[in-house]
Amino acid sequence: MTDISGRKSDHLRIVAEGLGTQDRRATGFDNVHFVHKALPDLDMDDIDTSCRFLGRKMGAPLLISAMTGGPDEAARINACIAEACAELGIALSVGSQRIAVEDGATGGLGADLRARARDIPILGNIGAVQLNYGFGLPEAQRAVDMIEADALILHLNPLQEAIQLEGNRNFAGLMHRIEALARDLPVPLGAKEVGAGLAPDVTRQLLDAGVQIIDVAGLGGTSWARVEAERGTARTQAIAAPFHDWGIPTTDALRAIAPLPQGRSLIASGGVRDGLDVARAIRLGADLAGQAARALAAARTSADALVQHFDDVITQLRIAMFCTGSADLAALRQAALQGDRDKLQASHAGPAGLPSAGQEDRTP
Repeated sequence: MTDISGRKSDHLRIVAEGLGTQDRRATGFDNVHFVHKALPDLDMDDIDTSCRFLGRKMGAPLLISAMTGGPDEAARINACIAEACAELGIALSVGSQRIAVEDGATGGLGADLRARARDIPILGNIGAVQLNYGFGLPEAQRAVDMIEADALILHLNPLQEAIQLEGNRNFAGLMHRIEALARDLPVPLGAKEVGAGLAPDVTRQLLDAGVQIIDVAGLGGTSWARVEAERGTARTQAIAAPFHDWGIPTTDALRAIAPLPQGRSLIASGGVRDGLDVARAIRLGADLAGQAARALAAARTSADALVQHFDDVITQLRIAMFCTGSADLAALRQAALQGDRDKLQASHAGPAGLPSAGQEDRTP
């Protein structure tokens, strides 16, 4: 496990230094423009940003996305994240639990995490490809139990594994294993990409397999092709170079699959910079917006710094809601957009094969 721990430390360092960052414009968020409402007929102090997710009430539709899962620094970072999430009432998705499951080196991924955050949604995390390398229901259940997770997320990362020197590249037959895990695991199962986005056909397969939470994790945030190139050889860097900006932009992925069927939840991550991007993501059909790399510096500093960071994000979200006349998230989902309005409105009928559903409270 030493090699894996070292790799995770490399990942954390590279992301913190900004060496894996894609062009933020790639997400498409800058092309989503709200119609400004000069008379919002609201008291900004009365705006309600609360929502429900996994049966728990949250103060805002925010998720601190997976960013750690093995380095020595992880225990302190995870403690900061848990305390900040508890204070703000937002969700937490931990980093990969592979090391914790395999050898017990929890890195903050133990009972202490839930003790610090009693009432918020906590999502566990293992790599989907590990289901082809010895992981099954017992390992998935261990990942859930160690942090009392409300759900388990499988991360899908074929591009990263293809470039990573130590990558696990056998993705054959995974959907059948995912379906079996979704059937047998007693908590909801989710799936997310790690920066290259999810297309409608893959989303449909995952939903049909019983996956209840979809995180698009699109192009525009961290590029794991860049990260693995940074820690690889000169040959690895040359091979990875054409794939630095590979993937589906976050907003394109959202438009293509939102809304999900009733009872499923959609998370937007991948280059979410601020509260305005959160508002844009909610408008495009997401239930929550996730942020990781953008919050890493604060998470490495202290819980107070992370609270301040996300308090600013929530304030920006509230300003966007105020200036669109949106008293709550349900109203924000109907807020007027500039240009291409007919197309965006039509997207709320759902893509072919994904039936439309109400979005006020879709709780697995």
